[in-house]
Amino acid sequence: MMKFVLVGATLILALNSCKKKDTPCTREAGSTVAPASEEQMITDYLTANNITNAVELNNSGLYYTITTQGSTERAEQCSVLRVKYVGKLTNGTIFDQTQGDNIVSFELGTLIEGWKRTLTLIGEGGKIKLYVPPSMGYGSTDRVNPQTGQIIIPKNSVLIFEIELVTIT
Repeated sequence: MMKFVLVGATLILALNSCKKKDTPCTREAGSTVAPASEEQMITDYLTANNITNAVELNNSGLYYTITTQGSTERAEQCSVLRVKYVGKLTNGTIFDQTQGDNIVSFELGTLIEGWKRTLTLIGEGGKIKLYVPPSMGYGSTDRVNPQTGQIIIPKNSVLIFEIELVTIT
């Protein structure tokens, strides 16, 4: 009897391992609406820097400017994106960036909400500038360099990203 159970279990495992694994993507972009105080921080920055072409995403407090639309193909939350980018604070301090011609890969659904909600607006070859409120970035937590203990992104910071979407897979 044990022999039949082992043969049956082996057969079931073999058949299941041959099935195509088309599991649907369950990641979501998020639906946060920034508090009025965070949106005011962004609109004050846009005004002070004479940025008049930024668009608000669905009354969320998240603003963006598409500089190059890119292809018609759009990313989904489980897509892997290859990008070049620069991340800055409103005082101009660069806190992160790709170097030179380097390209980095990320699964879209694992990134901050500001990226998840806007990178679906452009295609391959597209370029976008984001003005991300703290609630769609790193919120009320300081981001610290683990080697030095230095604060890289202070809590409650508006984040500005310039992103080039190189490829979508």
